[in-house]
Amino acid sequence: MMPSKTPSGHFRHLIIAGVLLICFTAIFYIYYKPSIGWMSCTDEPQPDVCTEACLKVIANKTENTQENTQAVTTVEPGKDHLPEIVVLIWYWPFGEHFDLNSCDPIYGIKGCRLTDDRGQFDQAHAVMFHIRDIGGDLPSLLAMSRPPRQKWVWMNMESPAHSPQLNGAEDLFNLTSNYRRDSDIWVPYGRLIELSNEDEPFQMPQKDKLVCWIVSNWNNNHKRVGFFNEFSKYIKVEAYGRYFGRYVNHEDYAKVVSSCKFYLSFENSIYRDYITEKVFNPMRLGTVPVVLGPPRENYEQLIPKDSFIHVDDFQSPQELAEHLKTLDQNQEMYERFFSWRKHYVSKGSVFGQEHACYICDHLQKHKSFSVVKNVNQWYFT
Repeated sequence: MMPSKTPSGHFRHLIIAGVLLICFTAIFYIYYKPSIGWMSCTDEPQPDVCTEACLKVIANKTENTQENTQAVTTVEPGKDHLPEIVVLIWYWPFGEHFDLNSCDPIYGIKGCRLTDDRGQFDQAHAVMFHIRDIGGDLPSLLAMSRPPRQKWVWMNMESPAHSPQLNGAEDLFNLTSNYRRDSDIWVPYGRLIELSNEDEPFQMPQKDKLVCWIVSNWNNNHKRVGFFNEFSKYIKVEAYGRYFGRYVNHEDYAKVVSSCKFYLSFENSIYRDYITEKVFNPMRLGTVPVVLGPPRENYEQLIPKDSFIHVDDFQSPQELAEHLKTLDQNQEMYERFFSWRKHYVSKGSVFGQEHACYICDHLQKHKSFSVVKNVNQWYFT
């Protein structure tokens, strides 16, 4: 005869059954709640009744659910999967090579493939032509057959006074890339961009020179030469360059410019938007540019109005010289020219590289037909 179960044994079995029922209910809730609306959560605290084993089951299920959700998210179509754009560099600008894999790490432009392999001409979405290097190749370019949707890009950073007119190529190009703000793909010589956490706070460099100028292209017909000849009668200018027999190499450039309170940022020719590294480099190095170029209003479209001195603001070179001497004696007035450094930093462009990457970016965003009708008339008149 089997012994009868004691009341205490029945009670233990009931407790175990109850715990298993609660765990089963919790697991069922975890599995099916996302698709079942009849069980809602409340803000009331729930009793801690699950065993350690039960909680492990729930935790494992939760982790698996999160992993599955993440896996679905990473393969969602249309996210960070841009079609690859191929940009062919027909000539290295002035023979200067740059990193073909720079668009994503430097400019954050994804889906770009730059190449200088002309064997990929038929696969290229765009071909970048540096017009200063085309030379005698124009007849062969005019006779070339190209894919119907391929874009040919006229790329140039010299002013009209130092650029060739390509006669017969009036309708050869689809896009332009230039310092001009009305070009299709605008690439200025420099930009002021907001400070980032990686940028060091600005500190004024030590100054032991008042006015400096580094010039290689000396032409008596240039406006800047005539202005300098008169200006230097009234103030000492530390002049460098081949003309003055004081060549400055790349390593010494920053040291020289930063040691000057003012730098003569005189352009070799005066055209709309032609505002070059002669302005942005001194600003980056902690020196005030004294500009000679397009009107002040044009400069103020790119840099703060109180960050530079324009020669047109003075009646004569002598008046400008006297003003600089006054600023030399008033440190507070001088330092006001650097108020912008609290918020911005000056960055120069990378010649050729930036153009190619932004050409790619443009093609990703613009798929329409385009032709530059008479590029010579646009640029030279």
